[in-house]
Amino acid sequence: MVQVDGWAYHSSSADRTRDIAHDAELRLRGYTVLRFSYAQILYDWHNVERILVAAIARGAHLAPFHA
Repeated sequence: MVQVDGWAYHSSSADRTRDIAHDAELRLRGYTVLRFSYAQILYDWHNVERILVAAIARGAHLAPFHA
């Protein structure tokens, strides 16, 4: 799962706490969570792209297996 954090909804301590809890729940369900800031998407795209491509190459984009 890719999360993009913009200032409008991620500017307070409460917002950050909510994001951390959300990430933990997703990880417990077997998802890989990649969180990027708005600034990273806009100004550091080559590194974001490199990380996404590496994650896909490792199969991190595939649905988790639940037995």
